[in-house]
Amino acid sequence: QLDGDIGSVFMSELRRVSTPRFERRRSRLQQENFKGSRTDLFRGLPSSSPKKTRCSSPPTSAAPAASSSPAQQKQQRQTRSSSSSHSTPPPSVVRRRSSSSLTPTADRFISDRSCMNLDVSHFHLTSTTSVAAASPSSSPSSPAASNTAQAVDGATAQAQDFSRRMSDNLFPEQGGSQQVLALRQRPPRPLTRANSDAVLYTQAGTSVGSRRPFKAARHIPQNSDRILDAPELRDDFYLNLLDWSSTNSVAVALGQTVYLWGASTGKIVELCALDQDEEYISSVSWMEDGSHLAIGTSSATVQLWDVEAQKQVRSMNGHHARVAALAWNKHILTSGSRAGAIYNHDVRAQQHRVATLAGHSQEVCGLRWSSDGRNLASGGNDNLVNIWDAQGQHRHALTDHCAAVKALAWCPWQSNLLASGGGTADRTIKLWNTNTGACVNSIDTGSQVCSVMWNAEYKELVSGHGYSHNQLCLWKYPQMTKITELTGHTARVLCMAMSPDGSTVVSAAEDETLRFWKCFASDKKAAKKKTHSKSKLTGLIR
Repeated sequence: QLDGDIGSVFMSELRRVSTPRFERRRSRLQQENFKGSRTDLFRGLPSSSPKKTRCSSPPTSAAPAASSSPAQQKQQRQTRSSSSSHSTPPPSVVRRRSSSSLTPTADRFISDRSCMNLDVSHFHLTSTTSVAAASPSSSPSSPAASNTAQAVDGATAQAQDFSRRMSDNLFPEQGGSQQVLALRQRPPRPLTRANSDAVLYTQAGTSVGSRRPFKAARHIPQNSDRILDAPELRDDFYLNLLDWSSTNSVAVALGQTVYLWGASTGKIVELCALDQDEEYISSVSWMEDGSHLAIGTSSATVQLWDVEAQKQVRSMNGHHARVAALAWNKHILTSGSRAGAIYNHDVRAQQHRVATLAGHSQEVCGLRWSSDGRNLASGGNDNLVNIWDAQGQHRHALTDHCAAVKALAWCPWQSNLLASGGGTADRTIKLWNTNTGACVNSIDTGSQVCSVMWNAEYKELVSGHGYSHNQLCLWKYPQMTKITELTGHTARVLCMAMSPDGSTVVSAAEDETLRFWKCFASDKKAAKKKTHSKSKLTGLIR
């Protein structure tokens, strides 16, 4: 009995000494393992320090019975102490989930419904991209299966081809690449704005035709100053039937007759009339001094008339078709015909033809000499603009226009700058550097351009237009912004001419009227200031 008590006491004491050490080591290992796994699981995310909680100790057993012997009571106390130390759990860690939110926040864009073609979008959403082929019941290797597969493939190809043709015919402008959300233009401007200082939209890079009109610093009358009737004015875009002389006389061709109107006196004179019923006047052009008038006819002749004496001084032949364009360079008269030929005539010599310029394959409808007399510009129905020197040598062929070029004008203050205007299919005014042949600017006017003219005082350009607005437009150089539009003609403008002082423009239109526009009225204050500065500078020099 004694040996048994000693053995149990020894084992109890051994467990009491070794158990806490073992438990502390196991708890430390568990904590280290947990930290390693926590590092792997939550790497890269915000972490919070773990909370440590203690577990409550288990309830103690009831008091020992009084009837127990002292040895048994001692053994029970040792057993309770060893069990309590053995049952102490390691501290636990409560894992806390990160509360940080990683959801991104951004604004959204609401597309403009007017930018989309809903019919085309619905078609692309509901159309099938492929036709399912029915699988035959027989084996794939059998002849019946092969014939069935070929028939199904043929039907599929026919269905796809039919669908493609239908979509091309229904939506020809889409080209098969229409998207459901197609944002091809900017949202429309708001009708009203609550805050007038706020800029809601920025319309940058718009076309010239849609630019905001340039605010002129002077008053430009919107109505014509004078209207003259022009019965039997021939409705032909290619003819040049109007010109204004340096002596302030306007020449206009009406059918077979040429009339002169004195702008200073208002007097009308009938200069000449053709004898043949089938003939008509196709072009007129004043000599630089205003003493003689050149007349081109439909019978391929060029006539020279003395205005003061009212008689024909000579007739020059050589063309094989009507002469639609004339231009003067001192004593040299240049003529262009429907056959595409351009001749230089020396009106002083008996053998008048001194040069032949071959560069057009169709009718020549525009001719202009530069102010210094060194270059000639010609425009034709073949969409070409050719540049020639005074000796008749070809310099440049300008091919950017896509319609007939009748409107030509050399800049009076920059000798190498040329303006040209295209017909109905082109509708553009182009500015050229004639030294290099490069197009420096192009403006879409929105309608046919029949004539262009420069104004040196204001550095502006006036253009006359036909289909479909029938107006005159003023452009500010070099920005080429539209200043204003002058309307009044009820049909397309055919020809234009400018007064010798540059203040008035006359336009002849298909509605058989001549309208005079005072769009370049001289600024008296600026002229007075300029004269005063010159006189002051002269006094300082003296």
